[in-house]
Amino acid sequence: MNIMNKKTIGLLIFSAIFASCHNSENDWDAAGAFESVETIVSTESSGTLMQFDVEEGQTLNKNQWIGYVDSAQLFFAKEELQAQIASTLSQQPDIPVQVASLYSQLADAEKNQERIQNLAKANAATQQQLDDANTQVEVYKKQIEAQKSALGITTNTLEKDVTPLVHHIQQIDDQLQKCKIINPIHGTVLTKYAENHEVVTPGKALYKIAPTDTLILRAYITGSQLTEVKLGQKVKVRSDEGSNNYKYYPGVIYWISDKSEFTPKTIPTKDERADLVYAIKIRVPNDGYLKIGMYGEVAFSNSATK
Repeated sequence: MNIMNKKTIGLLIFSAIFASCHNSENDWDAAGAFESVETIVSTESSGTLMQFDVEEGQTLNKNQWIGYVDSAQLFFAKEELQAQIASTLSQQPDIPVQVASLYSQLADAEKNQERIQNLAKANAATQQQLDDANTQVEVYKKQIEAQKSALGITTNTLEKDVTPLVHHIQQIDDQLQKCKIINPIHGTVLTKYAENHEVVTPGKALYKIAPTDTLILRAYITGSQLTEVKLGQKVKVRSDEGSNNYKYYPGVIYWISDKSEFTPKTIPTKDERADLVYAIKIRVPNDGYLKIGMYGEVAFSNSATK
């Protein structure tokens, strides 16, 4: 009897502990793994990586200079085009200088015109002399306009000749800009794919980066739990911290799948009998202890116990 009593008491104690643990686990409504939006940064130009200052685990800021691809040939091509433009534009006529002599002759003709007009008023000059003076002034004015027009056409022609060269320089400037390696987002470097002095081509992956100040917990819920969640809902998240300890974080649901899927083998659900589940995504602020790939649990209400 004593032996039987001890066995009975042992089973009761084990059952109580199991039930207690089971109830504690049920306070958590879903589980999943932490992930982040990963970005693969690639080159946009061909050449040798002259500088590439990236290490795995390094935190990079948005728009931070990382390095550059060899751009010497592009630079020389740009200088050559700039020299061609300067040479072409040097052929442009200096219109004020070109017509200066005509303006001087016009000024003399206008003075003579004024003198003849005064003489004509005093009946000291003939009408023919006055007509000739007026005609001379008009001739010089027309010559000036004709000269300006001709010189203007020459100038416009040279400017048109320069336009394709300017556009070519703009293309080279764009290529030079693409030789620069600028980090696009704030985050942590997860994987490095290239090293200094490697030859790269457009589209060559250089490194993978992901923001880690806020992680995403992709958890799974059953169909019966859909009524318990909504977009923008604040939830409680926990992750393991050592043996039998947890860290707790606030979270916000920002995505709920509208399609069911088969339950992932590595993810437990509230109802372990469920074959189909719905994925949800929760934004969780990271204090540095959360890592991509870690498991986490989520409670939809504040009733979850610590």
